[in-house]
Amino acid sequence: MIIPLEILHKKGAVIIRIEKDGFIFHEDESAHCYFQVIEGMVKMSSYSANGQEFIQGIFHPGECFGEPALFGDFPYPNNAIAVEHSIIARLPKQAFFEILEHHFEIQQNFNRILSRRLRYKSMLLKEISSYNPEHIIVTLLRYHRELEGAKKEGEYCVPFTRQQIADMCGLRVETVIRAVKKLEKERRLYIREHKIYMP
Repeated sequence: MIIPLEILHKKGAVIIRIEKDGFIFHEDESAHCYFQVIEGMVKMSSYSANGQEFIQGIFHPGECFGEPALFGDFPYPNNAIAVEHSIIARLPKQAFFEILEHHFEIQQNFNRILSRRLRYKSMLLKEISSYNPEHIIVTLLRYHRELEGAKKEGEYCVPFTRQQIADMCGLRVETVIRAVKKLEKERRLYIREHKIYMP
């Protein structure tokens, strides 16, 4: 947990339950709260003019989302949507900043999180503008493997669907399906029971 649950409860966090595909907040909504996943999974996404979804990030239990809007004092730049039934801690903005003021180690953790997110955005922009779909997909999966701590030991079971990979890379799902098949032929990825594995 980024902020321990006991601290969240003490500062007045409300626990909310969101059904699959339910919105936690909408793009351009005023940012008044800090959110942390307790159970389930949440995606931050936006839509192009033609309706194509672009996933900015996927967040698992213990992770937070939407806080850059609190730090920058601007509206939420994306939608936050539950990928599955999820339980979320919601904390008022003022209480969030009080926690940071009194817990330097939590503040340091947020500095690391924001730095990693900037690195991810920079990496993805470079990939999308410079490389073929296979290279983009492998780079994305390596990044998430490293982020989850599943570094070089054993196989990595990719926790994303082909559609989610497409939405994170700005590619069509058909392109991802073809690229994954090509990567499997090259033995850079493996498919078992419809799941993608990285050796």
